[in-house]
Amino acid sequence: MISSMPNREHSLNLLSEYIDAESLQQHCMMVADAMEAYARKNSKSDDEVLKWWTAGLLHDLDWEKYPDEHPNRAVNHILPPLGYPTDILTAIKAHAPERTGIEPEKEMDRYLFACDELSGFLNAVSLMRPNGFSDMKVKSVTKKLKDKRFAANVPREDIEKGAEYIKTEIHLHIQFLIDVFKKNNY
Repeated sequence: MISSMPNREHSLNLLSEYIDAESLQQHCMMVADAMEAYARKNSKSDDEVLKWWTAGLLHDLDWEKYPDEHPNRAVNHILPPLGYPTDILTAIKAHAPERTGIEPEKEMDRYLFACDELSGFLNAVSLMRPNGFSDMKVKSVTKKLKDKRFAANVPREDIEKGAEYIKTEIHLHIQFLIDVFKKNNY
């Protein structure tokens, strides 16, 4: 049982305290929902589901206010005094190994890495579609992935590496996240 870990409401309030941009708040919510869905798919306990969701929600907590220190500011200064456990901090570090030197090794780390960039990319695709996620197909997403000019800031190699980390074929990972985002009305 997680006794000292902050609950969902506390984490949502923290997100609002550190992030003003609606688009970044939405990205964090999308990653949290993706992480929760994968935790449930992988038959995690309720405590673990909360940890996975929280890691997804807070992975970019310091991006807006401290972009040059991301994610180190959050994992070293903001989250530890509030009682967030080490495994959440490690997952957040591992979603940005080029900035932290921490590779995604544990299961939650690997899933956060896998969900982060793909969630952002799928959101970009949804914004270009009249019906967003409701009728999105994997084929249209993979077509956009090949267009290096579309959402050019999203590293395609990280999306591919993420699918490898979770031992899932890329098209299945894309479909899973489309279904999650459709269900959650993004």
